[in-house]
Amino acid sequence: MKKHLTLMLTCIMTILLVACSTEDKATEVEPAPEAVEQKSPKDIKIGFSMDTLQEDRWFKDRDLFLKTAKAAGVEVEVTVANGDDVKQIWQTEKMISEGIDVLVVVPHNAESMAAIVERAHDAGIKVLSYDRLVRNAEVDLYLSYDNEQVGILQATAMTEMVPKGNYVYLGGADTDYNAHLMKQGVFKVLKPYIEKGDITVVFDQWTKDWIPDVAKKNMETALEVNHQKINAVIAGNDATAGAAIEALEAYNLAGSIPVAGQDADLAGVQRIVAGTQNLTMYKSINDLSERAVELAIKLALGEDIQEDRTINNGKINVPSILLPPVPVDQTNIRETVIADGFHQEDDVYNQ
Repeated sequence: MKKHLTLMLTCIMTILLVACSTEDKATEVEPAPEAVEQKSPKDIKIGFSMDTLQEDRWFKDRDLFLKTAKAAGVEVEVTVANGDDVKQIWQTEKMISEGIDVLVVVPHNAESMAAIVERAHDAGIKVLSYDRLVRNAEVDLYLSYDNEQVGILQATAMTEMVPKGNYVYLGGADTDYNAHLMKQGVFKVLKPYIEKGDITVVFDQWTKDWIPDVAKKNMETALEVNHQKINAVIAGNDATAGAAIEALEAYNLAGSIPVAGQDADLAGVQRIVAGTQNLTMYKSINDLSERAVELAIKLALGEDIQEDRTINNGKINVPSILLPPVPVDQTNIRETVIADGFHQEDDVYNQ
């Protein structure tokens, strides 16, 4: 009997211990996970690495980018490499090491900046390729204008003016992938004319580092070797178009040979008014810079971005947003560059 009583007491104690243990576990409160601090735009620092400020348009890009960022409360550090690959790499390395949240880059050399994209990613920093595409790198986003369409619109306008004859093509910098895209667009339009024998491209050359003096020498060479028998000139931008026109002036040909450029620089638009340049391609810097700041903030915050398309840069299909360019000639200057405030009417017409 005593033995059964002892056994019963042991069981009761065991049940009580288990119940207490279960109750203790039930009342234990799991520690709350640490709250992840969410960044706001005011916490973000953008690194903006620019190739150059030599052309009028790049001053506008920089100033409008800074203005938009300031309105959003975002800090921006701007560096300018002045066409020096080594300097641009050093500048971006420094920004990365100092703790930027996102890198926006206008590469001087589309190939050499690939190492910087990798370095940024190693530091957990996303990269937006601005207006010019970095080649052979896992770029997070590319924002630009449709540069192949720029070439298509240039060549379409020129073939309407000059459906037959000798063409000169003065491309941009060979190191700038945009220059290659524009050339693709130009020759996509010219190809059937060339195949029919209506158009002959008698001179086709790149312009090292977009330097106008190089473009002028190339145009002088084109005029000399072709005995001034040139009927149309398509240039990579307005600075190279202006250089070509200087070369034409030496032969009293400025204004008699149609010339197309790009960027709607003030000097280019003034030449259109004067009749020495026939066309420029307007790419609204307001739209580009404002969108760039917006997208850079989204990249830094890890937000989703809906791209228009992808463009292969030699390594991946880069998510891309491409804005439409607008042809500008004597008929629509007021409705485009002046209406947008890109240039003032007095500056354009009262030279």
